[in-house]
Amino acid sequence: MRLILLGPPGAGKGTQAQRIVEKYGIPQLSTGDMLRAAVQAGTEVGKRAKAVMDAGKLVSDDIVIAIVSERIDQPDCENGFILDGFPRTLVQADATEAMLKGKGLELSKVVEIQVDDKILADRVSGRYTCANCGAGYHDTNVKPKVEGVCDRCGSTHFKRRPDDNRETVVTRLGAYYKETSPLIGYYYAKGKLQSVDGMADIDHVTGEIEGILSKL
Repeated sequence: MRLILLGPPGAGKGTQAQRIVEKYGIPQLSTGDMLRAAVQAGTEVGKRAKAVMDAGKLVSDDIVIAIVSERIDQPDCENGFILDGFPRTLVQADATEAMLKGKGLELSKVVEIQVDDKILADRVSGRYTCANCGAGYHDTNVKPKVEGVCDRCGSTHFKRRPDDNRETVVTRLGAYYKETSPLIGYYYAKGKLQSVDGMADIDHVTGEIEGILSKL
């Protein structure tokens, strides 16, 4: 089961990805996490990425694709994975397709979470995570069962992303619609896309996604 979740910032991709991880036992692959891990491990592609980052430059698509390729060769991806935050552009999508094809693989499904822009600011500005394990929460929508205590690991330390505020939402949405939203048509044309209503409550969205995945 090889998946991509699409949707604007605040659509709930992280929450739904974590539920898929827990149900199906496949890893959620973040490009940021993969880059850091490759650099720390000192792999060949990790060394290339480190040199670029040390120079204060953005890591090229070629390097990111190489890191994704290296990561999905690991044993825990044998039964599938969820790509988190990648691909973001049509160029990256084409490169991802070619990389998977070279391994005799293909994406199983691309799930788009549709959300009204007007409520995204509330969603984004209320997000926070456990500083220890990364579990995601929200001021009103997803609170810990015990206030101030992470459900997953029991930590009492939480953090918020500095760009999770109303002022940056418009900028991030602009980047999404310019660079990433074209992927919706791209994957629709390939017969891989299915959309769910992200305006519904979290459990309902999970149910819709599970209905899609159960047919794979």
